[in-house]
Amino acid sequence: MVRRAFDEIAAEIRRFAETAEDLLSLEEFCVSRISERLAHYNWVGFYMLDPAAPEVLVLGPFRGTPTQHVRIPVAQGICGAAVTQGATVIVDDVSADPRYLACSLKTKSEIVVPIRANGRIVGEIDIDSHMRNAFGGEDRRFLEECAAEVGRFFANQKESAPGPSR
Repeated sequence: MVRRAFDEIAAEIRRFAETAEDLLSLEEFCVSRISERLAHYNWVGFYMLDPAAPEVLVLGPFRGTPTQHVRIPVAQGICGAAVTQGATVIVDDVSADPRYLACSLKTKSEIVVPIRANGRIVGEIDIDSHMRNAFGGEDRRFLEECAAEVGRFFANQKESAPGPSR
């Protein structure tokens, strides 16, 4: 059942990415579809590296309880760990991980998946759950597929952006 939902959402995101006007609309579409369809994903959002300060993640579109963590240095938190490690980070019990930046007392587990464009990390998808041990291999594969689609869009958008006028 969940695998089918993962496949359907990933296909919807791929189709939307083909005609999305910009990165923001694609991110909005992703958080909307993921949060609507996956009940154990209680907070779904994007953090992107700030082009003016690449050592800081900036909160983008999200669904869930508002967070005070709108800017996160890459040296902090689970979000920062995913960037510095360059890999997906799954935390089964956030209360047992000293890196966790508390956003909600209800959050019990978290998964953060880096987004790459042209071989470098440009941001991440961050998901929190109110259940411990909420994320497994299927979640990882699904979210890494979503992150790859956003990364492709990001790379293509940057390549097609007009250059400075002379």
